[in-house]
This record gives sequence, C-alpha cells and structure tokens, in this order.
Amino acid sequence: MENHHDMPISDFNSINADFPGYRSIQERHQEVVDFYQDSTIRVWLNNMDVPFDAHWHNALELIMPVEGTYDAIIRGVTYHILPGEFLIIPPRELHTLPAPGEGHRFVFLIDVAPLASIRGFSGIQSMLMQPIHFSKDRFPAIYNEIYHYLLQIRNTYYNMNEYAELIIYSLFINILVKLSVAKNNMTDIFPNVRLYKQREYKQKFTSLLEYINSHYTEELDLEKVATDIGFSKFHFSRLFKQYTGYTFCDYVNYCRLRVAEELLAKPDCSITEVALQSGFPSISTFNRLFKQHKGCSPSEYRAKNNSQNE
Repeated sequence: MENHHDMPISDFNSINADFPGYRSIQERHQEVVDFYQDSTIRVWLNNMDVPFDAHWHNALELIMPVEGTYDAIIRGVTYHILPGEFLIIPPRELHTLPAPGEGHRFVFLIDVAPLASIRGFSGIQSMLMQPIHFSKDRFPAIYNEIYHYLLQIRNTYYNMNEYAELIIYSLFINILVKLSVAKNNMTDIFPNVRLYKQREYKQKFTSLLEYINSHYTEELDLEKVATDIGFSKFHFSRLFKQYTGYTFCDYVNYCRLRVAEELLAKPDCSITEVALQSGFPSISTFNRLFKQHKGCSPSEYRAKNNSQNE
C-alpha cells in the first residue's frame, strides 16, 4: 500500500479543530482520555513534537504514523514505528512516548471494555495483554485488509454520524479477530508440542480464560484448576504462562483489577465493597495490589476520576 492516507494532512488538521480536547496526563502516571461527546472512541492527528512521560490509561491506544517515525517504550523495549505500520498498546499498560522531532501520526484510543461480555473475547483479550507491532513484514497475509479497516475507522470517525460508533466497533472487532488468528497461526505458543495437541491446548485455555472472566469473584485455586482441565500444577503453570504471557495468579488479579476500576466509578460503592465484589480476599490485599499496579490507592484513583468527570 503506497499511500498511507487518502486525505491531505492539512485537511485533517482543520478537522482536528472540530474535535477539541487533547489528553492530559494526571498525577501518578494515570491519564484520563478526553473522549469526544461522551463516546468511547477518540481519533486525532498528532503533529506534536513533545514527549509524553510514562503514563497509562484504561483505553487501548493504537499509533499509526503517516509522516515521520514514532517511538514507544514499553517494559524497557523500544518500538520504532514506521509509516505504514502501527503499534497497539494494551489498556492500562505503562508506556513512554519520546519526542518524535517532526511528522504526523494518527492516534486511536478505544475503550475495549464494552467488548468484554462478547463470547470468545477472552482469547483476544489475552492477545491484548502484550504490545502488537503491526507491519507488512510481520503480517503479510492480512496487511492490506487490516490497514484498510483502520483507514475506514479513521474516516468514519471524522465523518461522525449516528451509526459511527457501531461501525467503528464492528471494524475494530474484525481487526482484533484477524490479528488473533494470524498470531495463533504464526506463533509457536506451545513449543515441543505436536500440532493436534496445540489445537487442543488452545481450546482448553481459551475456555479457561472465559471461565476466569466469569468466576473472578470465587476462590480460584491453581492446583484445582489445573487438575480440572487435565494438567499437573507445574505443567499447567508453564503452559498458562506461554499462552497468556502472565502467571495464573497475575492473570486472575488482572481480571479483578479491571472490574475494580469500573466499580470505583460508582460513588455509592465503598472501597470495601469494591474489593469484595471484585473477588479480592481482603481489603489489604486489594489496596496493596491496586497501588502496585496503578501507582495510586483505590481512593486516590476514585478521587482523580471523579474530579475529571466533574
């Protein structure tokens, strides 16, 4: 694909003026996305030459350079993104964006929480726990199709109508499904395991993730879960880490923290109630893990979000 955009940059600059409200980084690394007109999607043409210090936000971020390159630093790894490529940064992932010097890039911010209740999304969610650097070299079979979907999302957003959000989510789901299938086909998730067994393991762990997402409030014992799906504790732990990139305990806590963030937005729900409804065994465990992962206490997180909403 030779042209990375089908509208002059100057045209998008003028449209950007009609979609005001750039994001601002809050204290303790958290950033609250300024969505347009109460939607859950934000697309903007970024031509700023300033850095964004280490921060995270609840929305998934997708960066697509159209002129000049762009870098993102995640977990100590620098991703160098070229025009015609894009980088997906998972929700709640701490990342740093150094000053690019010059150029233009489109930034997509999408709240994927509305997709969580869709059957089968658990498998995609595990894929979104790691950054994805999309390029023609890495994904040759689906490159043109995925890039076309992305351009459609961008154009639909800037031509906002009553069905725009539905159209954008449908296109984005297509992108995620195709990426997930492609990554599963190209990645040796379970090395030294025969092909027919790999299929069986993928089905088992996809079903398990859906189970965890529905039963996070219950006591999920690693050894019992391993036995239930037919593995020893140690074999299960190794396979689970290969499939998700997380330990079993870390993944369960990830699911519980995601729910806790949503509950903290409800002012009539106390911190103790949030902890218990999210599945944490005690308020002290909840406070410790929340601060460890988010850099602030649950009450500080609630106060900042309430302040932003006001």
